[in-house]
Amino acid sequence: MKKSDKKAARALQSRTFKRVLLYIKPYGLFVFSSLLCAAISVAAQLIVPIFCGDAIDYMIGRGQVDFASVLRLAIAIAVVVAVSAVAQWILAACNNRITFCVSRDLRNAAIRKIQKLPLSYLDSHPSGDLVSRIIADVDVFADGLLMGFTQLFSGILTILGTLGIMLYLNLAITMVVVVLTPLSLFLAAFIAKRTYRYFREQTEVRGQETALINELIEGQKVVQAYGHEEQSLRDFDEVNEKLGKVSLKAVFFSSLTNPSTRLVNNIVYAAVGLISALSAVSGGITIGQLSVFLSYASQYAKPFNEISGVVTELQNALACAARIFDLLDEPDQVPDAEDAVSFSSSGHVQLKDVAFRYVPDKPLIDHLNLDVKPGQRIAIVGPTGCGKTTLINLLMRFYDVNEGSIAVDGTDIRHMTRHSLRGNYGMVLQDTWLKAGTIRDNIAYGRPDATEEEIVAAAKAAHAHGFIRRMPQGYDTVITENGGNISQGQKQLLCIARVILCLPPMLILDEATSSIDTRTEIKIQAAFARMMEGRTSFIVAHRLSTIREADVILVMKDGHIIEQGSHETLMAKNGFYAKLYNSQFGD
Repeated sequence: MKKSDKKAARALQSRTFKRVLLYIKPYGLFVFSSLLCAAISVAAQLIVPIFCGDAIDYMIGRGQVDFASVLRLAIAIAVVVAVSAVAQWILAACNNRITFCVSRDLRNAAIRKIQKLPLSYLDSHPSGDLVSRIIADVDVFADGLLMGFTQLFSGILTILGTLGIMLYLNLAITMVVVVLTPLSLFLAAFIAKRTYRYFREQTEVRGQETALINELIEGQKVVQAYGHEEQSLRDFDEVNEKLGKVSLKAVFFSSLTNPSTRLVNNIVYAAVGLISALSAVSGGITIGQLSVFLSYASQYAKPFNEISGVVTELQNALACAARIFDLLDEPDQVPDAEDAVSFSSSGHVQLKDVAFRYVPDKPLIDHLNLDVKPGQRIAIVGPTGCGKTTLINLLMRFYDVNEGSIAVDGTDIRHMTRHSLRGNYGMVLQDTWLKAGTIRDNIAYGRPDATEEEIVAAAKAAHAHGFIRRMPQGYDTVITENGGNISQGQKQLLCIARVILCLPPMLILDEATSSIDTRTEIKIQAAFARMMEGRTSFIVAHRLSTIREADVILVMKDGHIIEQGSHETLMAKNGFYAKLYNSQFGD
């Protein structure tokens, strides 16, 4: 890795750690309780070797055992161990509380962020990768954070407490420990720097694999219909192999930490044992104190092994946290203007010299002008890719225009609240969306307070009541995510019923009957005709027979309106619209 890349990685890791601390800050009381319980537990564990050493001194020499003193020390040891056990129980409870509260806060922040992100971000990022960040990455982060709180604090306090007591008991023996300790720290730091990069790569590739799996599961019918199973398996194997390689590197380097520090710690233990034994032989310390030093040498070494494992997990946790923070740092959609107003529209829509492009150097809509009077039915037709759906996205302000303006009732929509603007539109799209829940909940999605009678009336108007009544539990039938257990046409009827229930002053119908049979479509068109009376309506259609009664037909090509007028007027012109119509129905 280049020096600049290493510096950037360290800076990112530092920023990520500081932000994690900000998420922990609200739970300061639990952090304090955790530290206090860790200190109590460690102090209790450090006192036990002293009691054991004193007990050994009371038992040395045949016939010289002081049973009373040994019994007193045994009781003291039992009490101290009980205190340590209670402290560790409270410590675990506090650490779990901190970890899972922080994880909950991160997921809440991520979900709130998704609600604020511009549609352009969601269109350009795989949904599987976003799911991986919110679910898998937060889980890995939680595991690392929990291990950090559970073992890191206790380990550090154990090291410091052990050194303090050993310094108090014997300076010379303690200096051996102090001299050899930096070697263990150096090894742990050396390995940790390399593991972070591999863990970050691992989380990124895991997100790619999740996105691919999500894509294959959603499109399995198409995959099988086109015999693409083998290619899909090859695509998955490629990503999976990549994940395997980067995971192997991450695990390999992280697994070096424990045996490396264990080797150094065993050297420290052996050195302490040798020097303590020589000191005991010369009468510098008692046999009991020798056992105390050996016990402390073991206790001193153990946290280094634990901390090395914790550091590895924290590297992984920070790498996952960085991906979550990347999502949280994405710029929000342009907020509502300070003077943004809420309104109820009469349906007068004006587009003035509108220009828009998804990619800066590829214009899509250019110099588009349109004046729609209240109550007019505007049909939008044209070849695929001409900008019909893009125009709908601009009207709903899912995207903002690059140039020009769109006004409703004379007010630029950028000076209206998005909630108010979209509340004045009812929209039925070709791509239906239903949430997991009952049929009743899905119809009432836009009006949760609707009565049973209103829901049934909307379903009847959309000609959905018949098939709903035949469902096992009627309106209480639970449909799976995105309506997986009903047909595409039935899903579209439910979406139409949802709009009929709300009945806002303006309507957008984007191929709203594309998945419905011809007989039902005729009935739906009649329902739409009644629904559109007195309402401004924008109708996108490829089947031109469905828009013959529109007041104005806009013919779009390459982002421009090249023709407009009624069906009869456009047919009389014998232009582009006439060619489109005749291509469907003949001369």
